[in-house]
Amino acid sequence: MFFSKKYLIPLFFLLINCASHPTIADRTLEKGEEYYGYTISTENIFPVLFYRYGLSDVSDIGLRLGIPVYGSGFDYSRTLYEKGKKRDVLNIGWSLNPNSNLDFTYYKFLDGKKEGSSLYWALRGMLIPEGSYTESGSSSRIGILVGIFRKGKIGIEGGYFHDFASMPISKLYIPSWDKFIAKDENKEKFGRFDLPHVSPAGWPTQHSRLVGLSLRLTFSLNSNSLVDEKKNDLNE
Repeated sequence: MFFSKKYLIPLFFLLINCASHPTIADRTLEKGEEYYGYTISTENIFPVLFYRYGLSDVSDIGLRLGIPVYGSGFDYSRTLYEKGKKRDVLNIGWSLNPNSNLDFTYYKFLDGKKEGSSLYWALRGMLIPEGSYTESGSSSRIGILVGIFRKGKIGIEGGYFHDFASMPISKLYIPSWDKFIAKDENKEKFGRFDLPHVSPAGWPTQHSRLVGLSLRLTFSLNSNSLVDEKKNDLNE
């Protein structure tokens, strides 16, 4: 087989030890409007169901349910600026994972070149108060998300969030940071970056680069186009 058991087991733990984040709507929800669907990502083993509800014309809350629990959480979004398709959104959320985390994300939505598409980028701050390897303390990360929604039906998003206390960002290419920092010549220069990236059991810790990676597909079950169709049916 192409994948042996020795590769499948680490891959399994890799997927359940990432820190997930909320899924926001592809548009500003009206008061009482619902937005729901599911996501598939490298951050969770199974798809995560999400549901959002408009509290007002500028704010909404979100709930996520992972199977069995990974990726579950809740969050709050508020639109700070909106003009046409352009809008700024602030999201604050909490996620339940082996590396449970708090998120603060500022989204910038732009006009897509194709009709029905919406581009965005976001700055994300993430705090993992206590990760899967509790002996090494908390992790604070900052990074960027980039994504696109196509006609409100499907979204593609990628990002990376770096823990600047765990390793210099200029050394992202190092295959194994723990092995690199264990060498005497590197300890002298980078000794302050002594937080472990792998636990004694071989799992990624909250300081691992793997925890900062994000790649996600979003599937909406009530896209903007579907909402417009329902409104048109009611008006006829």
